[in-house]
Order: sequence, then structure tokens, then C-alpha cells
Amino acid sequence: MKFLFDLFPIILFFLAFKFYPDWATEPTCISGMCIPGGTEGAIYAATVVAIIASIIQVAIYWFQHRRFEKMHLVTLAMIVLLGGATLAFQDKTFIMWKPTVVNWIFAAAFLGSQFIGDKPLIMRMIGDNITLDSPKTWQQLNYLWIGFFVAVGIINLIVAYNFSEDTWVNFKLFGFLGLTIVFVIVQSIYLAQHIVETEEELPAKSQE
Repeated sequence: MKFLFDLFPIILFFLAFKFYPDWATEPTCISGMCIPGGTEGAIYAATVVAIIASIIQVAIYWFQHRRFEKMHLVTLAMIVLLGGATLAFQDKTFIMWKPTVVNWIFAAAFLGSQFIGDKPLIMRMIGDNITLDSPKTWQQLNYLWIGFFVAVGIINLIVAYNFSEDTWVNFKLFGFLGLTIVFVIVQSIYLAQHIVETEEELPAKSQE
């Protein structure tokens, strides 16, 4: 359920783009920011929807948990900044760069954690749930995440600059989802080789 919640703005972006009425020929302007009419306006309308959806996502999470999730805040900041630039300058390049910028910010955060603090970021995130065989393994797992974020950012730009707008929108939802699933599988294979069973887990397994 949380996975779908995290995808909430992306799903609404996709739906807004796909179902934007091409018969709306007149531009719609709010506070100087305009959505062009016709099919050209689809990506701009989708950008507005994504901005609103991200704000709602952060608000819902706060009301449920009385705290903010950093990933949501970073995503919100980038969609407001780059989405706003997309609308203000009528240039879809900004919104197309947004997934790359977000993923590279995450990559930088994971890389920085290798040198700042006593634990890599991935260990701070999931270290309470699993035990690995050595600190080096945690560092390697952290680098695996860095590589994933960097690669996804690059792939996004390749699709954005070499394929149609419609293809990029499809990739933004289904491509990212597919890449994430593949990465999770690769990570699971890696973890299976390095997970250490705790004392609490051993009795449970012995009873099976």
C-alpha cells in the first residue's frame, strides 16, 4: 500500500496526460502560468496535477504520522521548482529533467553517507530490520543503491531526448516501475547471500 502511495503523484500525472481533452483549444491561465490548448497542453496540465498531488501526498502523510518523509519532501520541492519552471517558461524540458534530478539527489545523499556519519544511509533505513554479515556489505549495498539512482537518472534523459513525449510519459510510470522491480530482485539476491539470522529468528525456523 505504501508503494502505491509513493507513486500517487506519478499515477495522477500519467492519467492527467492521457485523458487531457484535446478539444480544449483555448489556453487556461492562472496567475500568469498558462496551459496551452489542444494536445500540446497535456503535459502542462499533468504537471499542475502532479504538483497538487505531491502537496496532498505530503499533507496526508503528515496527518497520519505527524512527521514528514524526506523522500516526499525532496520530490515535492523538485516538482514545485521544476514544474513551476515548466509552466512559467512553457518549456517541458524542466519537468522531463525532474526524475533525473530527484534520483541524482538521492544518489548524492547515499554517497555522502559513506563519508558523513557512522553508518551508510541504507543501513540507517533498514538496519533495524535485517542483519548483514559485515560493515563492508552494508557499504556495498549502499553503493548498489547509488548506482541504481544514477542509472535511472541517465535512462530518463535518454528516453526524454530520444523518444516521443508520449513514450516518455509511459516510461515515467511503467519504465520506472519495471526498473525498480528488477532492482529489488537483484538486491534480494544480494541480501540472501549476506543476511545473518538473529537469535530471535532461529527458534521460529526450527519449529517449521
